[in-house]
Amino acid sequence: MALDQVDVDAPEVKKGDEMSFWEHLEELRSRLIKSLIAILVGVIAVFSTGDWVFDKIIYAPRNEDFITYRVLCALAQKTGITSLCQKPPQFKMFTTEMGETFFKQTQVAIVLGLILASPYVFYQLWQFIKPGLVDKEAKAATGFVSICSGLFIFGVLFGYFIIAPFAISFLAGYTIGGVGGSVTLNSYIGYMTMFTLPIGLVFELPILIYFLARLGVVSPAFLKQYRRHMIVILLIAAGVITPSPDVVSQLLVFVPLYSLYEIGIVVAKRVYKKKALAMSSEL
Repeated sequence: MALDQVDVDAPEVKKGDEMSFWEHLEELRSRLIKSLIAILVGVIAVFSTGDWVFDKIIYAPRNEDFITYRVLCALAQKTGITSLCQKPPQFKMFTTEMGETFFKQTQVAIVLGLILASPYVFYQLWQFIKPGLVDKEAKAATGFVSICSGLFIFGVLFGYFIIAPFAISFLAGYTIGGVGGSVTLNSYIGYMTMFTLPIGLVFELPILIYFLARLGVVSPAFLKQYRRHMIVILLIAAGVITPSPDVVSQLLVFVPLYSLYEIGIVVAKRVYKKKALAMSSEL
């Protein structure tokens, strides 16, 4: 049975029963506490691994044998596009403040703990929303947990394996006036966080469009009308996300972002089609 179809510890609510405002607040508090506990468990698990997470995950994109560099270089040999083959520059990392290593390890543990607990957090969110939906709406939103979790984790992995290597290759190797070649731990962790967590949230765009379409805020016609504007916005976003001036790396970011927008249009069409069928059946 799917994760989002059962909640063993949730009280059974009879059909037709309505919760008061304070009961809604209590339900929200309960779901938030459960989500925070799950995140805390993830944080403790990551923090207890010590150097392993940094050596095998956080610092991996700065090594030449990182899988992304190996795959791209192999692809460059087959296609003849030499710009695809990139290797990270060698740079030293240092700290500027006492206790910086501890705080950065804590930050990494929180970010990874949140990512690990994200399916359970989405599950709790769904269990909070579900009682407010009628049967047809609940059935239409079947798979909410798995879809949201999948999009979020895929976005994080995309940022880690695609965006981070290109950004590190460009930013860490960029020098001006002979200045460069060293990176603070604080900036490195900050950029790695920016390349992963926000991208995971961006990949939730189809879900956002789904709910906006359900509310009637956006329509398929509206999304199509402003498609050209969105292309320009996404191209700018791709240029910001990937500081590398290489067009190939920017396209690697733009294509999935634009694909998410097109998926959102398809989702909006399905929502409006079901609305039209529901209205016709009532007449």
